[in-house]
Amino acid sequence: MITYPFSAVLGMADMRLALLLNAVSPAIGGVLVRGEKGTAKSTAVRALAALLPPVRRVAGCRFGCDPAEPDPGCPDGPHPADATAETRPARLVELPVGAAEDRVVGSLDLEKALGAGVRAFEPGLLAAAHRGVLYVDEVNLLHDHLVDLLLDAAAMGRSHVEREGVSASHAARFLLVGTMNPEEGELRPQLLDRFGLTVEVGASRDPEVRVEVVRRRLAADADPAGFAARWADADAEIAGQVAAARRRLPGVRLPDAALRQIAEVCAAFDVDGMRADIVTARTALAHAAWHGRDRVTIDDVRVAARLALPHRRRRDPFDTPGLDEKRLDEALQRAQDAHPDDPDDDGGPHDGGPAGSRPDGSDPDGGGPGGGSGGHGSPDDGGADRRGPDDGGPRGGAGSGADRSGPDGAGPYGGSSDGSDDAADQGESTRQRGSGGQGQPVAVPHGGLRAQLLTAPGVGDGVPGRRSRARTGRGRTTGARVPAARVGALHLPATIRAAAPHQAARGRLTGPLRLRPDDVREAVREGREGNLVLFVVDASGSMGARQRMTAVKDAVLALLTDAYQRRDKVAVIAFRASGARTLLPATSSVLAASTRLAELPTGGRTPLAEGLLAAAELLRLERRRDPKRRPLVLIVTDGKATAGPRPLDRAAAAATVLAATAAPCVVVDCESGPVRLHLARRLATQLNAPLTPLAALTRPRDRAVPVAT
Repeated sequence: MITYPFSAVLGMADMRLALLLNAVSPAIGGVLVRGEKGTAKSTAVRALAALLPPVRRVAGCRFGCDPAEPDPGCPDGPHPADATAETRPARLVELPVGAAEDRVVGSLDLEKALGAGVRAFEPGLLAAAHRGVLYVDEVNLLHDHLVDLLLDAAAMGRSHVEREGVSASHAARFLLVGTMNPEEGELRPQLLDRFGLTVEVGASRDPEVRVEVVRRRLAADADPAGFAARWADADAEIAGQVAAARRRLPGVRLPDAALRQIAEVCAAFDVDGMRADIVTARTALAHAAWHGRDRVTIDDVRVAARLALPHRRRRDPFDTPGLDEKRLDEALQRAQDAHPDDPDDDGGPHDGGPAGSRPDGSDPDGGGPGGGSGGHGSPDDGGADRRGPDDGGPRGGAGSGADRSGPDGAGPYGGSSDGSDDAADQGESTRQRGSGGQGQPVAVPHGGLRAQLLTAPGVGDGVPGRRSRARTGRGRTTGARVPAARVGALHLPATIRAAAPHQAARGRLTGPLRLRPDDVREAVREGREGNLVLFVVDASGSMGARQRMTAVKDAVLALLTDAYQRRDKVAVIAFRASGARTLLPATSSVLAASTRLAELPTGGRTPLAEGLLAAAELLRLERRRDPKRRPLVLIVTDGKATAGPRPLDRAAAAATVLAATAAPCVVVDCESGPVRLHLARRLATQLNAPLTPLAALTRPRDRAVPVAT
């Protein structure tokens, strides 16, 4: 398949720069590209492999061993010192979100292992990506067990396989590149920190740029080979500059003044640990080498900090990523003021990776060839408005600010539908915690509340997570079964029991057990699954008292945090005035949910029936999309129904419809005051659901109480 040329990707200066710096110095640790859908994230990453220098490996080695330094533990080894070497292009290996564990780390031939006593190991994707690029599209949707495998390999540079008593280990050093749409959920903090750099991308709002993007895309679709050929020289020039920068890198000096600037910036942004300092230093060195300099300057440090720190300053799911560039400049200025007389030659060459050279002359943070702030993908024009080699379209003219601009801040439920009583009842739990580039307010909880654990009853068979009991690929073994497809975890005793009665008929007198494929049994394991947690929130006038709505939002936010930690999907429905609206379809993004909650207006009558019916409809749709993920519905209300004719009767009928979905529900009673109508209790009875007072749903983080299920 012909790949879209890297040099033809229009704009996206930060993304292009981050990818190229990692190509110069893989020790940086990879790139995470965050952005809205349709912004050429995957296109640019897939084009990166063509720019990487070729790799020499031991001929025939399935694990890509370097002939100069073969892996002593290679399953295909040991390799002799005079082993034949061969050269192959650098690989870009894609890890599918739904890949099985044995496809990622490798698989064993169980029949050979058990029947003949031979360890037959088939390499997985981690072995294929060794000394290349491992690309994960929609990395935020990657299942937890695969995230754990990536973390282990990224931390140790090796992949260890322990399956059914057979062990294998091989080198797995790769450049990790991930792309994601933040609306679909955030990454686990452990994996987020493993990415060296992160960039935010967005579609340009400049019509001229958008026209040129479409023109190039249509030209590539009409004649892929011809389009790639027209950009081949530009790609070859960038590839040559990457190779030259790699050769130059060992000679680049990192003065003490630059080290102090890095330390001052990392301390100013209160990042955890020392990885941020190390990654920033490596990025600054690579940036200096990319621009043909032999020492790191303050411009290199500034660019490195912009790319290495935004994702490391987050403290909880409600923090939006980003970096205050004014604070960055202030920190750099403080470092300069504190040590104004530092000599230029007080730091020797670093002892890092390879390096290279390119003539300078482009903007310091523009990304070098093809990555300038006017960047269109041309390696030599520095952002000038020139004609491209494809079909006469402009090759530049879009500023990086335009390219990175996100959509306007309006959310899908950003205003009142029927009155002016909304703003007054927004509640005190809403405040600005950063805009993430879109200027949207984010609701954050007060008082450090922790939600009690709510689980779905019974044992499910859904996506691995941390909430409800389920049959999953991990956990304690509870039984065995005949595999429906490819064998997961082998249940050895059950396999032997299935094969034992047939040994005489198979002619076995002595020697290894004689197995057939229908003897194999896989283990049934019980662990935890992630659920779809659906919040149905009463936002009517009966709930609109400022203090009460603040408590409701704090409780819901605590539950959202709990859902994030337990790897759930969340959805939010609010009902008020004359109807119900889905504020947030099912998503893994807690930040998106808190943003919608911040925009939640209150007031008006209470259309309880409409809220329950909207919940039933959302569950019906989600069951089609994700049938294995079990729902858990949290209905936050005081139980009153005042909208429409015969509101209580209609609410009872709607409760019957919701109960018919068989989705487990929990009614959170928000009624307060000296006079209680106990309508929430009535709703819980109609739904056959437990009733939980709002005050009992959360607890302070420093006080332990029994969990409620």
